[in-house]
Amino acid sequence: MSVPLPHDLLVIDDPRYREHEAPTGHPECKERLLAVRRAFDAFADSLAFARPQEASVEAILRVHGREHIEQVERACRAGQSQLDADTYLSSRSFEIARLACGGAIQMAHAIAAGSARTGFAVVRPPGHHAEAARAMGFCLFNNIAVAVRSLQAEAGVERILVVDWDVHHGNGTQHSFEDDPGVLFLSTHQFPFYPGTGDFSERGVAAGEGATINIPLPAGCGDAEYKGALARIAIPAALAFRPEIILVSCGFDAHRADPLAAMQISAEGFGAMTRLLRALADDVCGGRIGFVLEGGYAPASLYEGTTALLQGLLGAEPPPPAEAIVKGSVLARVVDRVRAVHASRYPEIGRA
Repeated sequence: MSVPLPHDLLVIDDPRYREHEAPTGHPECKERLLAVRRAFDAFADSLAFARPQEASVEAILRVHGREHIEQVERACRAGQSQLDADTYLSSRSFEIARLACGGAIQMAHAIAAGSARTGFAVVRPPGHHAEAARAMGFCLFNNIAVAVRSLQAEAGVERILVVDWDVHHGNGTQHSFEDDPGVLFLSTHQFPFYPGTGDFSERGVAAGEGATINIPLPAGCGDAEYKGALARIAIPAALAFRPEIILVSCGFDAHRADPLAAMQISAEGFGAMTRLLRALADDVCGGRIGFVLEGGYAPASLYEGTTALLQGLLGAEPPPPAEAIVKGSVLARVVDRVRAVHASRYPEIGRA
């Protein structure tokens, strides 16, 4: 595999993302972005940077109800500091949340149009917990869901794979597409854990039944389980689905240093996961894959995760071999549970 040209990796970044202000001590703070940006230094010659525009209200309305959008705007104007126990606001949060959606949209369209092969949208606030009518889990609007709907409506993309490897289940993203057969949503996440959704049995509804694949993992899982889940479950399902583009809800909070969860992924693990998905994209959709920042709440998890992501996308190292399934292991049990739910649609699950 050849090393991509510099313009092949587009980074969407903007200093305004720091203007979504957190209460003192809140884990989802502007300092998170400093750790991500520090990782860019070693790759500066291979990255193309762009600043986003705010998403239009019309674009956000494809995912969220007007009442929810107006509630967030009113709350910011009124100086309200919180929408729930976890989700805060500051005076510019409405604009910055629109900018986060805009960053995800811009990256996704650049990849779909071929002006960038891959991309990383370094946005905040995060988005994957935001429901159609509710902000939650630090998230105001669902950035990746808004980007997916934009691709469908404006770029004519019909089959999109969304992989969510944040340590928390992307409930808002799942619910946005659970009846849409054109979006395969696949999530690895600690379970049971916040937000309480994402069990094996949640597989989509109506026309979208089978296009939601949840891979709940017990606390303490690390590189082997995550690599195995991608190689043995995600990739066989994706090869059957044949997406035209892959978008990843890229949280780094499954890193072993993260304070909000109990997973054990190393920097090497994130690199291996990236290479697996990069190879998948090369196989099925001309290498078109983009990453949207979600969680990650320790400087080490953000710096090491971002470094591993960029190495995995820019380097020539091949993907790791498929993880062995050892009888009685966590991975074996998880693969068996997923296969029991999805074997009729994806008979290759469990195979390398």
